[in-house]
Amino acid sequence: MKLLTGNDLKTGFVTWWTGADWSLHIEDAADVGEQGEAILAAEEGARRVNAPYIIKGEATPEGPRPAHIKDRIRALGPTVRPDLTLKPADPAAGDWVI
Repeated sequence: MKLLTGNDLKTGFVTWWTGADWSLHIEDAADVGEQGEAILAAEEGARRVNAPYIIKGEATPEGPRPAHIKDRIRALGPTVRPDLTLKPADPAAGDWVI
């Protein structure tokens, strides 16, 4: 199974080719088979998605599943832990200039 994925132009969210358009849900992804390269070229040329590419996948009872762990993690969506993000600057500290 071959899946076509990319990123939404406005939000950057991961998107999946459904056979007719793009979805934010891996469950909607369709096998692009041998037509993958042609679909990729047409969609990239039409600027409907950013940086599309083809990945290997496998059919499961729950729907398509990316074969590689990196793509499975990507399919889950944002994985940034809020407790690890940078804290905003303290406005009371003022500017520090050397």
